[in-house]
Amino acid sequence: MSGSSESGKKQRLTALQAALAAEHAVVYGYGVVGGRIREGRRSEARAAYDAHRARRDALAREVRDLGAEPVAASAAYALPFPVPDSGAAVRLAAELEARVAGVYSDLVRAAEGELRGTAAEALREAAVRAVRWRGESVAFPGLAERAGTASASAAPTA
Repeated sequence: MSGSSESGKKQRLTALQAALAAEHAVVYGYGVVGGRIREGRRSEARAAYDAHRARRDALAREVRDLGAEPVAASAAYALPFPVPDSGAAVRLAAELEARVAGVYSDLVRAAEGELRGTAAEALREAAVRAVRWRGESVAFPGLAERAGTASASAAPTA
C-alpha cells in the first residue's frame, strides 16, 4: 500500500475512525467500571481510563491531520452484560480491552510508519491490560476477539 495513494489514505482514515470510535466506547465503559470496581482495583481502572482518554485524543488529532472530522462519541453505549458489582466490572474491563485490541489490529494492518508503530503499541497495551483484568491470556491478542465478527472495525459497544 502506498502511503501517498488516495486509497491508502482512505483505508488509514477508516481504520483511524474505527479506533477512535472504539476508544470513545472504552472511555464510556471505564466510567461504568470505575463506578462498580472495588477500592483495591480503582487505581488500575483509573490508569486504564486515563490511558484510553489519551489514546482517544491522539486519534482525534490524527484524523484531523488527515483533513477529516473525527467521529463523535455517542451519548451512551450498550454494555455487553449487566454490571451490578465489582466482579462484573472486572469482566467488563477485560472485555473492553479485548474489543479495542481487535480494532487496533485493523489499524496496524492499515497503517504504516510511525502510525503503525503507535497502533501496535496500543494493541500491546490493550492486550496486557486484558490479561491483567482477566487473569489469563490469548495466543493472538486482537484476533481471538474477532472470531464471531465480520470485522472489528465496526463501531463497538462498550
